[in-house]
Amino acid sequence: MTTLDARRKAHGAKAPSLPPMSLYLHWPWCVRKCPYCDFNSHRAPAGLDEMRYVEAMLVDLAAWPEAAKRRPIETIFLGGGTPSLMSGEALERLLTGVRSIWPVTENAEITLEANPGTADEAKFERFRAAGVNRLSLGIQSFSDERLKRLGRIHDAAGARRAVAAAARVFENFNLDVMFALPGETLEMLRGEAREAADSAATHLSFYQLTIEEGTAFAKRPPSDLPDEDLAADMGELVERVLADAGFRRYEVSGYAKEGRRCRHNLNYWTYGDYVAAGAGAHGKVTLANPDGTFSVRREARFASPAKYLAAIESCGSGAETAFEVESEARPFEFMLNALRLAEGVPAELFEARTGVPLFVIELKLEELRASGLLVADPARIAPTEKGLLFLSDLQEAFLPEALAEFNGR
Repeated sequence: MTTLDARRKAHGAKAPSLPPMSLYLHWPWCVRKCPYCDFNSHRAPAGLDEMRYVEAMLVDLAAWPEAAKRRPIETIFLGGGTPSLMSGEALERLLTGVRSIWPVTENAEITLEANPGTADEAKFERFRAAGVNRLSLGIQSFSDERLKRLGRIHDAAGARRAVAAAARVFENFNLDVMFALPGETLEMLRGEAREAADSAATHLSFYQLTIEEGTAFAKRPPSDLPDEDLAADMGELVERVLADAGFRRYEVSGYAKEGRRCRHNLNYWTYGDYVAAGAGAHGKVTLANPDGTFSVRREARFASPAKYLAAIESCGSGAETAFEVESEARPFEFMLNALRLAEGVPAELFEARTGVPLFVIELKLEELRASGLLVADPARIAPTEKGLLFLSDLQEAFLPEALAEFNGR
């Protein structure tokens, strides 16, 4: 038992309850790698054996702790890479196999990421028949010029065809759009935001382009990126345009129509549990201990598809690393997620999900409320508008070393 677990018991804190369970499945292959992308994605090899990979993911999924497998999965997310490269047959086998290993709730949200250049309406219909009920389209832009600069394999016409097809097949779908792109102006972005908002999409994700280490853009950065002030103005513009169209910002990059928030991502942001399978996939599960405490276990799969397959076929699991998250590290993990939410979370959720007594962070909360980074309501842990602008600083205030002086009291 860690120091904080012992203090929780000594202060009579309630035993934490197990959070909801989600599933993340990673498809690591793309037609080609985009210059801004730092995700675990690889150019698809010729003659890719997709069924071999699907069967390996199912073996890998079965390797998670038995205690976790008794809890029903409430959301499934197929990300990548480009999952829409999968055939309908492979996806059907995967989702059928998942249900044979793990209980899945009847109303589970099942999302698949799709690239407009790798799917059409007939394929969307196959995905829907296989069980997908929410699509996430990687549009990124409705401009041929900006799509070319981003290295996308589709053009603006292809983006619009994909949106129209998605609307005919799915009543719930998301569009990913990027802003602060090379050469982009406020007026260009206004047009992008309005077109996205005027589509039939129920959810929009607007991401600011950032230059990530190890990407092609990091080696050869575009010379005409908007400066910091213009990028901030762009973020405010997006929020105004989408609000006028009925999209409410509920997360740093997420905007949703009423009742259409992404349940899978909300489970991430509220420190829920999620098992994972696929090359490079990460998972987190909470396991109850006999003494009334619990353990938080994290696992990461081999990032290389070849190493991932070899590990599963040799020992039945694709996990490269597995470890328990110490109590002292859980406040930062919780805040790294929860503070992304515009409305934050109930203060009582902190202890329920982390097993760490709220008093451990109370002085830090008071300090941040006084500085205007957190809302003044003691019943909620929520960022102010200023807090969202300085989100990284706000999150880092809960690092173990930043809380050490309070943990010793």
